[in-house]
Amino acid sequence: MSKNSLSQPFLTPYDTAPFSKIKNEDYLPAFDSAIALAKGEFRNIVENRELPTFENTLEAMAFSGMELERISSVFFNLHSAETNDELEKIAQEAAPKLSEFANDITLNPGLFQRIKAVYDKKEELNLSPEQQTLLDTTYKSFVRNGALLDEEAKQKLRALDAELSVLKLKFGENLLADQNAYRLHLTKKEDLEGLPQGVIEAAAELAKSEGKEGWMFSLDYPSYIPFMTYAKNRELRKELAIANGKKGFQKNDNNNEDVAIKIAQLRYQRAKLLGYESHAHFVLEERMAKSPEEVRRFLNNLLEKARPAAEKEFKELEAFAQKLDGIDRLEKWDGSYYSEKLKQELFSLDDELLKPYFMLENVLNGVFEAARRLYGINFRKVDTIDKYHEEVETYEVVDENVEFVAVFYTDFFPRKGKRNGAWMTSFKPQYIKDGKNERPHVSIVCNFTPPTATKPSLLTFNEVTTLFHEFGHALHGMLANTTYPNLSGTSVFWDFVELPSQILENWCYEKETLELFARHYETGELIPMEYVERIKKSANFQEGLATIRQLSFGMLDMGWHGQDPSGINDLKAFEIVQFAPTQLYPDVEENAMSTSFSHIFNGGYSSGYYSYKWAEVLDADAFEYFKANGIFNRAIADKFKDNILSKGGTEHPMELYKRFRGQEPTPDALLKRAGLL
Repeated sequence: MSKNSLSQPFLTPYDTAPFSKIKNEDYLPAFDSAIALAKGEFRNIVENRELPTFENTLEAMAFSGMELERISSVFFNLHSAETNDELEKIAQEAAPKLSEFANDITLNPGLFQRIKAVYDKKEELNLSPEQQTLLDTTYKSFVRNGALLDEEAKQKLRALDAELSVLKLKFGENLLADQNAYRLHLTKKEDLEGLPQGVIEAAAELAKSEGKEGWMFSLDYPSYIPFMTYAKNRELRKELAIANGKKGFQKNDNNNEDVAIKIAQLRYQRAKLLGYESHAHFVLEERMAKSPEEVRRFLNNLLEKARPAAEKEFKELEAFAQKLDGIDRLEKWDGSYYSEKLKQELFSLDDELLKPYFMLENVLNGVFEAARRLYGINFRKVDTIDKYHEEVETYEVVDENVEFVAVFYTDFFPRKGKRNGAWMTSFKPQYIKDGKNERPHVSIVCNFTPPTATKPSLLTFNEVTTLFHEFGHALHGMLANTTYPNLSGTSVFWDFVELPSQILENWCYEKETLELFARHYETGELIPMEYVERIKKSANFQEGLATIRQLSFGMLDMGWHGQDPSGINDLKAFEIVQFAPTQLYPDVEENAMSTSFSHIFNGGYSSGYYSYKWAEVLDADAFEYFKANGIFNRAIADKFKDNILSKGGTEHPMELYKRFRGQEPTPDALLKRAGLL
């Protein structure tokens, strides 16, 4: 019988995952043995005859279940980036087991008694801030997950959690199935009018790969977004836009209407069982924004500032489309197309003008150089680390003393088994155990414009900012320096986690940064400074529209989770009410947002989508500090690293922020940057 490579120590460089040795049939047995091992580790803590102490209870718990964490990281990262039918079946089987295991821990009365015994005498213990946080978060986590419930209620909670774990996976699988099922197949050259040559080439390659003549467009972002931005044929834009908006909202096996409603209802029931008014009340207790009321106040305050600007921008766009093409009513499939045309007219700037200066390899080297100047770290490409797909690249990250900092994986292009969007994740967290600082394995996964037969991968400016954004998250993971794995890196309040990512986007608009990487892929010529000026001038273009779009998603999220959803039986009708305060475009009857809103239904953003705007307040305020002192000022960067990036979730984020900035943030910097003041 062959050995299960997941259940063995990873005898690889830096203990990285041996992807090429892992077989699909390894996963379920590995999960089973890791769950059994973790149960034994927790049983030893409960059965310890010594009086409960911080070390023999809280610290022992923090380092228990790490084998299970390791296997889960490998499996669920591949489930997002490189899935197939077999992995999806395994996920459906593994999810309830993992949910049951989590409940076995948080609902274990003996374990909770030991935690409570330490918690009750915490004032006498002389704990460090990190130890104090570990104790507080562990105690609260148990209480918030049912430790004080009676036995009958605990059983109800287990059933809810098991059902939720499967439904969330089902939501994501349905979405991916609908996305993969659709193709817009064109055979007439005139239908391609307006599309850039690189986009046409990619469409021809996609058609050829599927055994078809002509050109093919998919719902993957690098195919969908350029079509919506440049295709002159309005009817085809409409067809593609409606197909994209119908994901999860069609009368087929992938319909997500009942799935979304059921997830919201089960979350509400769970929150009520635990004594909270709603799922959002439960979630926000552990956020910087403490309550749904505070989130709604925040969103409405921004809406008040942004709505007049958005209405003015929308009227300008309507008038422009009317003047250009006699469009009487601006529809959703017109927005990107006419916005791009208007931007070209106002700023003489468009993605096709800029893309030759943004070759992916150059942009990546640019973000590496920015990290070196700010934080003194260097990235060395290596081929000794195993990877899960041939397109993945691997790097060793070292500091100025050539000390090992992290392993870094990049995975940049769309493919069939990969969900849409961009994200950062990790295969191993940073932590300190037995005097050894275990360094993290961090990955960023994107869906960028792929290379074609004649061109390398050339990024849109939006893709450039996405790369910087995800790399900001990666820095949060790579520069972590905490004792406990569950407080390390991005393990922070959800409305704080976007600060390191969003702040780094600001560097993309600065001449000093663009000079590091923005060179023409054929001539090596540096991006003309007039283009840089135009990029800066266009930074606020349609900022009002962009702001209320983000606010509409935050309000939809709070609609689902900030109240009792039991009365929702028509998902579309419910959405129309939630979108009313932010609506400018006419509604599209065949489309819904919620059925593909994976951030809140199978990601981690339920009751947290507002955090993108919340973190913008922090990032604008923080970047103003850099800007006043030089964007590559090493002293300010050290303060940001020492007080924010390296600290993870070891203290309350506002305390960390004030230590970095010297004051609490105000929204003024954001409103000024967005041109909304």
